[in-house]
Amino acid sequence: MIKENQPMIDLFKTKAEAVSAEVHRFPGKTEALSFILDFLKKEDISKPNGSTAVWADCPFLKKIQLSEKIPGLRFDVTRETASAAKIGISQMEWAIADTGTLVQDATAFEQRLVSSLPEIHIALIASNKIVPDLATALSRISPGNAGYLTFITGPSRTADIERVLTIGVHGPERLIIVFVDQLEE
Repeated sequence: MIKENQPMIDLFKTKAEAVSAEVHRFPGKTEALSFILDFLKKEDISKPNGSTAVWADCPFLKKIQLSEKIPGLRFDVTRETASAAKIGISQMEWAIADTGTLVQDATAFEQRLVSSLPEIHIALIASNKIVPDLATALSRISPGNAGYLTFITGPSRTADIERVLTIGVHGPERLIIVFVDQLEE
């Protein structure tokens, strides 16, 4: 299944990077977690009284203990902790190849907070959750189970003010997408 998805992942990567997203792919949960923890350290999350990161509850977190590895990493997601955080981490439900767009069931308020308030958003997605287009993604979403869907294409950007492109006005100024081939659901 993963090899069959390679052309769609390549297309997704091209489209997402065209709108300034960063796309990474890992064979398993261990490698993805290592990348995330290294990234948090590089962004000074582990320093006392430094920046913080918030991670919304998701299937990726099952069977791993993180609270003691990175002192600035928090799992108590509130409006206050997400607003103060430099990095937000959440899991996506789908990736749309032809637009480089992520789809998140953001019915849980914490999902919306971590994907929109911090200046950097790390989005986790299982490699087998990539679909070719919007129509396919919509056909897989059950309206009865999703009360609030978020579609994310690149970092926040606007050109409303005098047609000058500005990044990060209405959301994160940096989007890091992490595909995981063997992500247990």
